[in-house]
Amino acid sequence: MVKPKFILALLFVAASVTNNASATTVELAKKCEALTHKAFPPRMIGNPAAGSAKGSGRDAQVYFDKCVKNGGKTDDAVPKDAK
Repeated sequence: MVKPKFILALLFVAASVTNNASATTVELAKKCEALTHKAFPPRMIGNPAAGSAKGSGRDAQVYFDKCVKNGGKTDDAVPKDAK
């Protein structure tokens, strides 16, 4: 039989690890989202359905994913194939 203290300790460790990882991920996602909006400005401010003035939605997704993969660091250049 598993002791209740062991289960409680295991839950505490799991909760503390999850909270630290989530906070870092949220901060990184917000930073990369801001960089993506700067690199791919909207065609018409206030109307997200109008699309981006530079590149496509797929280009913006690739840029965001690259930013997250590199820990929030980008080369600050819009991909060459984005028009």
